[in-house]
Amino acid sequence: MNQRNTNTPKDQQMYGCNIEEFLESVTESVTYKVTGASMVVASLMSDAQEQLAHGDHEGARQTLNRAKHVLFKIMSGEMVGTRPNHNPNH
Repeated sequence: MNQRNTNTPKDQQMYGCNIEEFLESVTESVTYKVTGASMVVASLMSDAQEQLAHGDHEGARQTLNRAKHVLFKIMSGEMVGTRPNHNPNH
């Protein structure tokens, strides 16, 4: 079965989306291609802060779960954390 085409109840409850489709969108994003997944994680965390500021606790929880999922992919070597020659301080 093609996991991309299934939005499981677990995915919906934990992440608010199909996590495999989400990961595909991350790897196709300009942010990932230029800076790596660490910046995607930072961006998701900022999104969660905004959601909390607006009282969307469930959305923030799901956004943080997506950020953790990407972080675990970095830690396992399945995604690139930081692109070579990318220095966020310059």
